[in-house]
Amino acid sequence: MNDPHDLELRLLVDAIYQRYHYDFRHYAMVSLRRRMAAATARFGAKTLSELQGRILREPALFAQLLDYLTVQVSEMFRDPAYFLALRREVLPRLQTFPSFKIWVAGCSNGEEAYSLAILLQEAGLLPRAMIYATDINATSLERARAGVFPLARMADFSAAYQRAGGQAPFSDYYTANYGNALMDKALRKAIVFADHSLATDSVFAEVQFVSCRNVLIYFDRALQDRALGLFRDALPVGGFLGIGSRESVRFSAHAAAFREVAGPERIYQRVRD
Repeated sequence: MNDPHDLELRLLVDAIYQRYHYDFRHYAMVSLRRRMAAATARFGAKTLSELQGRILREPALFAQLLDYLTVQVSEMFRDPAYFLALRREVLPRLQTFPSFKIWVAGCSNGEEAYSLAILLQEAGLLPRAMIYATDINATSLERARAGVFPLARMADFSAAYQRAGGQAPFSDYYTANYGNALMDKALRKAIVFADHSLATDSVFAEVQFVSCRNVLIYFDRALQDRALGLFRDALPVGGFLGIGSRESVRFSAHAAAFREVAGPERIYQRVRD
């Protein structure tokens, strides 16, 4: 017998899809349960059904709910070994192109995109690059576009940057003012932040590198396969894909399209499949 709470949850995400065209129907149920329990408490609803009724009638409330439904936790140079592997395995290949594009899928507040921009800057590649950073949360995209982060976070970002092979004082990449840090203008100009859904949208450009880390773990198998199919189609043969440390392409429907180039860091290269 189906759990009544799970039925309520499925009705809620289906209602969100019908009303707002955001598709969470193939997000992992364990994650959805946890996030919606927090949202129900936050918005003072007694049940998911009550929360559903309010969301359908209050678009402003749905905008707030997106912060619970989407991944908001990120850091600059998260998992420094990943960025060391990019320096070793990916940047030498990108250096062979007169220009190239990078897609950061599920960019949240922009930490990953700015980290990659700094990496390219230090390799002398930023003037050749266009970084597309996408997410479905409009509020997150606005924060990312502004390039402003709490100054209190800079110490942790700086430590991770140094472990990732940083070549300069991290403070060279931002300006501190009134408790905030504004990322350098050259970094902000290199990134285009845009709305894109891995659940419903198609490929929008050919890119040489896709970085989508710690996003697939929130999807069920069908949506993971859909997202990996988009990355496969976006990458030419020889292009690179980076995913999270707890994610893999090995058992996906698109495993044959990728070969592992840095196993522990989850970096793959597109091959003919």
